[in-house]
Amino acid sequence: MLQLPKVIGHRGAAAYAPENTLASFREARRRGATWVEIDVKLTADGVPIVMHDESLKRTTGIDRLVTATSRAQLPKDVPTFEEAIACFAELGLGCNVEIKPCQGREVETARVTVETLRRCWPASLPPPLLSSFKAASLVAARDAAPEFARAILLGRIEENWRTRTQEVGAVGVNTNGAKLTAPQAVDIRKAGYALSVYTIDDGDVAKALIGMGVDCIITDAPDVILAAIN
Repeated sequence: MLQLPKVIGHRGAAAYAPENTLASFREARRRGATWVEIDVKLTADGVPIVMHDESLKRTTGIDRLVTATSRAQLPKDVPTFEEAIACFAELGLGCNVEIKPCQGREVETARVTVETLRRCWPASLPPPLLSSFKAASLVAARDAAPEFARAILLGRIEENWRTRTQEVGAVGVNTNGAKLTAPQAVDIRKAGYALSVYTIDDGDVAKALIGMGVDCIITDAPDVILAAIN
Protein backbone atom coordinates (compact mmCIF):
# COMPACT_ATOMS: atom_id res chain seq x y z
CA MET A 1 0.00 0.00 0.00
CA LEU A 2 1.02 3.60 -0.61
CA GLN A 3 2.97 4.97 2.36
CA LEU A 4 2.04 8.51 3.38
CA PRO A 5 2.96 10.68 6.36
CA LYS A 6 0.33 11.22 9.04
CA VAL A 7 0.22 14.93 8.22
CA ILE A 8 0.55 16.90 4.97
CA GLY A 9 0.65 20.71 4.90
CA HIS A 10 -2.16 22.06 2.70
CA ARG A 11 -0.72 24.39 0.04
CA GLY A 12 2.26 24.60 2.39
CA ALA A 13 1.09 25.94 5.74
CA ALA A 14 -1.81 28.06 4.53
CA ALA A 15 -2.87 29.10 8.03
CA TYR A 16 0.40 30.97 8.47
CA ALA A 17 1.72 32.06 5.07
CA PRO A 18 0.31 32.82 1.60
CA GLU A 19 -0.82 29.53 0.07
CA ASN A 20 1.19 27.76 -2.62
CA THR A 21 4.24 29.99 -2.16
CA LEU A 22 7.83 29.15 -1.31
CA ALA A 23 7.32 31.00 1.98
CA SER A 24 4.40 28.71 2.78
CA PHE A 25 6.43 25.59 2.05
CA ARG A 26 9.23 26.82 4.30
CA GLU A 27 6.72 27.60 7.04
CA ALA A 28 5.23 24.12 6.76
CA ARG A 29 8.66 22.58 7.21
CA ARG A 30 9.43 24.89 10.12
CA ARG A 31 6.23 23.72 11.80
CA GLY A 32 7.11 20.05 11.46
CA ALA A 33 5.53 18.93 8.18
CA THR A 34 7.52 16.44 6.13
CA TRP A 35 5.17 16.68 3.12
CA VAL A 36 3.09 19.43 1.54
CA GLU A 37 0.20 19.46 -0.92
CA ILE A 38 0.26 21.85 -3.88
CA ASP A 39 -1.81 22.66 -6.98
CA VAL A 40 -0.32 22.72 -10.48
CA LYS A 41 -1.83 24.41 -13.52
CA LEU A 42 -0.47 25.85 -16.77
CA THR A 43 0.11 29.43 -17.83
CA ALA A 44 -0.93 30.72 -21.24
CA ASP A 45 2.50 29.70 -22.57
CA GLY A 46 2.34 26.22 -21.05
CA VAL A 47 4.57 26.69 -18.01
CA PRO A 48 3.49 24.66 -14.96
CA ILE A 49 2.98 26.92 -11.95
CA VAL A 50 1.78 26.43 -8.39
CA MET A 51 -1.68 28.01 -8.21
CA HIS A 52 -5.11 26.80 -7.08
CA ASP A 53 -7.62 29.17 -8.67
CA GLU A 54 -8.37 29.77 -12.34
CA SER A 55 -8.01 33.49 -11.60
CA LEU A 56 -5.05 35.25 -10.01
CA LYS A 57 -7.28 37.71 -8.14
CA ARG A 58 -7.81 36.01 -4.76
CA THR A 59 -4.16 35.24 -4.06
CA THR A 60 -2.32 38.01 -5.91
CA GLY A 61 -4.85 40.82 -6.38
CA ILE A 62 -4.39 40.70 -10.16
CA ASP A 63 -7.74 40.32 -11.90
CA ARG A 64 -6.92 38.03 -14.80
CA LEU A 65 -7.16 34.35 -15.65
CA VAL A 66 -4.16 32.05 -15.46
CA THR A 67 -4.95 30.88 -19.00
CA ALA A 68 -4.55 34.48 -20.21
CA THR A 69 -1.29 35.08 -18.37
CA SER A 70 2.21 34.12 -19.47
CA ARG A 71 4.89 33.10 -17.02
CA ALA A 72 6.67 36.41 -17.58
CA GLN A 73 3.51 38.31 -16.55
CA LEU A 74 3.06 36.51 -13.23
CA PRO A 75 3.99 38.18 -9.94
CA LYS A 76 7.21 36.87 -8.44
CA ASP A 77 5.52 35.23 -5.47
CA VAL A 78 3.81 32.70 -7.76
CA PRO A 79 6.39 29.91 -8.13
CA THR A 80 6.84 27.70 -11.14
CA PHE A 81 6.53 23.99 -10.45
CA GLU A 82 10.27 23.66 -11.03
CA GLU A 83 10.99 26.36 -8.44
CA ALA A 84 8.74 24.56 -5.98
CA ILE A 85 10.55 21.26 -6.56
CA ALA A 86 13.91 22.96 -5.96
CA CYS A 87 12.51 24.31 -2.68
CA PHE A 88 11.36 20.83 -1.66
CA ALA A 89 14.83 19.47 -2.39
CA GLU A 90 16.33 22.18 -0.17
CA LEU A 91 13.88 21.48 2.67
CA GLY A 92 13.59 17.70 2.33
CA LEU A 93 9.82 17.86 1.69
CA GLY A 94 7.72 15.20 0.02
CA CYS A 95 4.75 16.35 -2.04
CA ASN A 96 1.19 15.48 -2.96
CA VAL A 97 0.93 17.17 -6.37
CA GLU A 98 -2.66 17.98 -7.25
CA ILE A 99 -3.15 18.34 -11.00
CA LYS A 100 -5.52 21.31 -11.06
CA PRO A 101 -6.13 22.03 -14.75
CA CYS A 102 -7.88 25.02 -16.18
CA GLN A 103 -10.98 24.07 -18.16
CA GLY A 104 -10.11 22.10 -21.28
CA ARG A 105 -6.45 21.53 -20.34
CA GLU A 106 -6.93 18.35 -18.29
CA VAL A 107 -4.71 16.09 -20.40
CA GLU A 108 -2.10 18.72 -21.25
CA THR A 109 -1.66 19.74 -17.61
CA ALA A 110 -1.21 16.14 -16.51
CA ARG A 111 1.37 15.43 -19.20
CA VAL A 112 3.41 18.56 -18.44
CA THR A 113 3.24 17.82 -14.70
CA VAL A 114 4.63 14.30 -15.01
CA GLU A 115 7.24 15.36 -17.57
CA THR A 116 8.46 17.98 -15.10
CA LEU A 117 8.54 15.43 -12.28
CA ARG A 118 10.53 12.99 -14.39
CA ARG A 119 13.04 15.68 -15.25
CA CYS A 120 13.32 17.52 -11.93
CA TRP A 121 12.20 15.40 -8.98
CA PRO A 122 15.26 14.59 -6.83
CA ALA A 123 16.06 11.00 -5.90
CA SER A 124 16.72 12.20 -2.35
CA LEU A 125 13.00 12.80 -1.77
CA PRO A 126 10.22 10.22 -1.40
CA PRO A 127 8.33 9.61 -4.65
CA PRO A 128 5.57 12.19 -5.16
CA LEU A 129 1.87 11.38 -5.07
CA LEU A 130 -0.31 12.72 -7.89
CA SER A 131 -3.95 13.55 -7.22
CA SER A 132 -6.80 15.20 -9.09
CA PHE A 133 -10.56 15.65 -9.15
CA LYS A 134 -10.35 15.24 -12.92
CA ALA A 135 -10.49 11.66 -14.16
CA ALA A 136 -9.04 12.71 -17.54
CA SER A 137 -5.97 14.14 -15.78
CA LEU A 138 -5.38 11.00 -13.73
CA VAL A 139 -5.76 8.75 -16.79
CA ALA A 140 -3.36 10.93 -18.77
CA ALA A 141 -0.86 10.83 -15.89
CA ARG A 142 -1.20 7.05 -15.65
CA ASP A 143 -0.66 6.59 -19.37
CA ALA A 144 2.29 8.99 -19.58
CA ALA A 145 4.06 8.09 -16.33
CA PRO A 146 2.65 4.98 -14.65
CA GLU A 147 5.52 4.97 -12.15
CA PHE A 148 3.96 7.83 -10.17
CA ALA A 149 1.32 6.78 -7.64
CA ARG A 150 -2.09 8.40 -8.02
CA ALA A 151 -4.94 9.27 -5.64
CA ILE A 152 -8.42 10.26 -6.76
CA LEU A 153 -9.91 13.36 -5.16
CA LEU A 154 -13.55 12.88 -4.23
CA GLY A 155 -15.59 15.68 -2.65
CA ARG A 156 -17.66 13.03 -0.90
CA ILE A 157 -17.69 9.24 -0.90
CA GLU A 158 -20.59 8.00 -3.02
CA GLU A 159 -21.68 4.49 -3.95
CA ASN A 160 -19.58 4.46 -7.12
CA TRP A 161 -16.34 5.50 -5.39
CA ARG A 162 -14.66 2.14 -6.00
CA THR A 163 -15.47 2.12 -9.73
CA ARG A 164 -14.21 5.67 -10.16
CA THR A 165 -11.02 4.86 -8.28
CA GLN A 166 -10.34 1.73 -10.32
CA GLU A 167 -11.01 3.48 -13.63
CA VAL A 168 -8.10 5.87 -13.10
CA GLY A 169 -5.76 3.30 -11.58
CA ALA A 170 -5.53 5.13 -8.25
CA VAL A 171 -3.93 3.59 -5.17
CA GLY A 172 -5.31 6.24 -2.81
CA VAL A 173 -8.45 8.20 -2.08
CA ASN A 174 -8.31 11.83 -0.92
CA THR A 175 -11.65 13.13 0.36
CA ASN A 176 -13.34 15.82 2.44
CA GLY A 177 -12.78 14.84 6.06
CA ALA A 178 -15.90 16.71 7.22
CA LYS A 179 -18.11 14.45 5.09
CA LEU A 180 -16.39 11.09 5.67
CA THR A 181 -18.21 8.49 7.78
CA ALA A 182 -16.61 5.68 9.75
CA PRO A 183 -18.17 2.91 7.59
CA GLN A 184 -16.87 4.62 4.45
CA ALA A 185 -13.38 4.83 5.93
CA VAL A 186 -13.50 1.13 6.83
CA ASP A 187 -14.63 0.21 3.30
CA ILE A 188 -11.83 2.20 1.65
CA ARG A 189 -9.12 0.80 3.91
CA LYS A 190 -10.43 -2.78 3.58
CA ALA A 191 -10.30 -2.39 -0.20
CA GLY A 192 -6.57 -1.68 0.11
CA TYR A 193 -6.51 2.04 -0.65
CA ALA A 194 -4.58 4.70 1.24
CA LEU A 195 -7.01 7.23 2.70
CA SER A 196 -6.26 10.94 3.11
CA VAL A 197 -8.64 13.69 4.21
CA TYR A 198 -8.69 17.45 3.69
CA THR A 199 -8.74 20.14 5.15
CA ILE A 200 -8.68 19.40 8.88
CA ASP A 201 -7.33 22.04 11.27
CA ASP A 202 -8.89 20.81 14.53
CA GLY A 203 -6.77 18.41 16.55
CA ASP A 204 -9.68 16.52 18.11
CA VAL A 205 -11.29 15.99 14.73
CA ALA A 206 -7.98 14.74 13.35
CA LYS A 207 -7.63 12.23 16.18
CA ALA A 208 -11.15 10.96 15.56
CA LEU A 209 -10.47 10.53 11.85
CA ILE A 210 -7.27 8.62 12.50
CA GLY A 211 -9.26 6.45 14.89
CA MET A 212 -11.60 5.70 11.97
CA GLY A 213 -8.66 4.43 9.94
CA VAL A 214 -7.61 7.55 8.02
CA ASP A 215 -3.94 7.39 7.02
CA CYS A 216 -3.18 11.06 6.43
CA ILE A 217 -4.53 14.46 7.48
CA ILE A 218 -4.12 17.35 5.02
CA THR A 219 -4.15 20.57 7.02
CA ASP A 220 -3.51 24.32 6.87
CA ALA A 221 -1.97 24.07 10.36
CA PRO A 222 0.43 21.11 10.40
CA ASP A 223 1.87 22.00 13.80
CA VAL A 224 -1.58 21.89 15.42
CA ILE A 225 -2.38 18.48 13.99
CA LEU A 226 1.06 17.02 14.73
CA ALA A 227 0.78 18.15 18.35
CA ALA A 228 -2.67 16.58 18.65
CA ILE A 229 -1.89 13.16 17.20
CA ASN A 230 1.63 12.56 18.54
